[in-house]
Amino acid sequence: QVQLVESGGGLVQAGDSLRLSCAASGRTSSNYAMAWFRQAPGKEREFVAAITSSGVNTYYLESVKGRFTISRDDRLSTVYLQMNSLKPEDTAVYYCAADGSRYNVQYTPAYWGQGTQVTVSS
Repeated sequence: QVQLVESGGGLVQAGDSLRLSCAASGRTSSNYAMAWFRQAPGKEREFVAAITSSGVNTYYLESVKGRFTISRDDRLSTVYLQMNSLKPEDTAVYYCAADGSRYNVQYTPAYWGQGTQVTVSS
């Protein structure tokens, strides 16, 4: 089992930056690929970004490429999502996820956090 706890959400203005954190505990989190998803009101949850267990490879939703950066610090068992140039359409609950597979983590991850709200005002 892996437990995931997100933090760092909040209310910001368009153009601002925000960094989300996801603290992992339980089984050795460094063995897991990690991802961020988001769900806006009235919409389905969507994949945002993922990083492999090695940290070498990253994957992004097309609309956040160049603005968001996923990273990990396995010494702290923490994954980050740096979000720059935020837009109102980025408003959503952001979820951290983990899976043993770099492929599954983008689609059906085994472990989920509870989510953190990000609201971007125009």
